[in-house]
Amino acid sequence: MSISNKKASGFLAIELDGAGYVNLARAVLDAESAGFHAATFKDAPEAGRANALQRAAFAGPITRTIAVVPEVDTVYTEPFHISTQLASLDYVSGGRAGWIVTADESPEAAAAVGRSFVEGDALAQEAAASIEVGRRLWDSWEDDAVIRDVATGRYLDVDKLHYVDFETPADFSGTPYSVKGPSIIPRPLQGQLPVLAAAKLVGEGQVPVEVVDAVLVSAPTPELLTAEIRDVRARLGGSVAIVAELDVVLDARGQSAASRPAAPPESDRARYSGPAGGLIDLLEVLLAEAEGVRLHPAAVEVELEELSRLVLPELRRLGSLRPPVQDGTFRDVLGLERPQSRYSTSAAAIAAGKQGPA
Repeated sequence: MSISNKKASGFLAIELDGAGYVNLARAVLDAESAGFHAATFKDAPEAGRANALQRAAFAGPITRTIAVVPEVDTVYTEPFHISTQLASLDYVSGGRAGWIVTADESPEAAAAVGRSFVEGDALAQEAAASIEVGRRLWDSWEDDAVIRDVATGRYLDVDKLHYVDFETPADFSGTPYSVKGPSIIPRPLQGQLPVLAAAKLVGEGQVPVEVVDAVLVSAPTPELLTAEIRDVRARLGGSVAIVAELDVVLDARGQSAASRPAAPPESDRARYSGPAGGLIDLLEVLLAEAEGVRLHPAAVEVELEELSRLVLPELRRLGSLRPPVQDGTFRDVLGLERPQSRYSTSAAAIAAGKQGPA
């Protein structure tokens, strides 16, 4: 699917890492009410804290339109478990789940699971293998595998469950592994969850561009972010959506952004700091270049007030922001069609295969 024919308006995502379990329900509902298209959840393992996937699973059933997209590690987490947990998330959210692939250098994470530390180019290999396992397992149940035939007492058509038979490639840097399959739960509602990854992790010699649906693009300053979006699009082509990353600190509650005590620490992302009007101008520029922007608020509750009151309504009025997708999926937000299972034995799929690719 090509994203080269850009639509006139884009989408907005918001990172809700700052909202703990106590405030998470309020934060995700406020973000949905404001018109955000996706809420993302950073995965920073801490003692006594639910991980990103668990928080997304909590948010999914209480929302109706906003996509829930957790970060999930691909290096120190079992690929089979990632796949099944994300498929479950797609069910509890009604088809609004996605996956932000991470592959961070983390000696602590390696020690926690008794694995050797992975770094350098091996990180991309681990991520690529985990994505491939997940995608194969999501396809391992055909859409009509569950038949619930009371007369014969059959719940499943076993001919529509498939082994995935994955093995890591011969040049795999980490410990080799294999996955037989099939999955232990039916195919996700979306067929395949959208997969997102940092742009620096994707490309020749890394995670293949064809296995991701969107890339997250960062730059040190807002001025450099537009140029980086263009560079990434030229490097990766038009088959993936581009989502720009932006830290946001707004004038709020009678305080200037510069004087706000809740300002987050420096990151490798561009940062906007100032009044809402300036952010609107910047987002207009970014949404003309990228399919979407993910905002990282300094303080979720404070920034959400200003974003919902001043920023999103004005972007919609200007035509830069598309309306939320009612009763839709995260694939709908990204403009992706629902794919056929690669293992499908249905007559329609066989006929389509004989006709060749569209």
